[in-house]
Amino acid sequence: MNEVQILTKQTADAYGWANKLLDTIPYTQWDVTPDVIQSNITWQAGHLIVSFYYHSIMVITGHQMEVLQKIPMKGYGGLFTNTSPAAAVGKTDPETLHNHLRYLQQQSMETIGSLSPADLDNDLVPTPMTHPIAKKKGEALTWNIYHTLWHCGQIALLKRVIDSRFEFGFK
Repeated sequence: MNEVQILTKQTADAYGWANKLLDTIPYTQWDVTPDVIQSNITWQAGHLIVSFYYHSIMVITGHQMEVLQKIPMKGYGGLFTNTSPAAAVGKTDPETLHNHLRYLQQQSMETIGSLSPADLDNDLVPTPMTHPIAKKKGEALTWNIYHTLWHCGQIALLKRVIDSRFEFGFK
């Protein structure tokens, strides 16, 4: 397996965990913001949309007009980056947000799959905001995996507080 194949597999696994968790939380509970966590599923899903676009598409290949025509990335950036999760309550439709998340996952996977191992050592595409972690494309894709799994932990905690414990199939 080459490094692109490894990143593709790890990214698919991370996205799979996000989907497994999100798929078990009713849309009626996506805006619930428990005091103990001060976040909500709406903000977590929206934040992942913005981060998938930034970490695995924009800094890898530049802006993608097809994505920007389908998803209001500028609006999502304002809602799901540096704002309080409470500010996102009631601003989006959970089912639409969930569909946008899955679409971005697909676009991200296609972007990663289009790379050669040598591409991973190339500098990031310049953006107005300097990447907080990476200088090279492979580093940004690795960070995308870590960041996704970090938010999976937050989503699992939210699920436990607002809905029920996630069942991993252990008996």
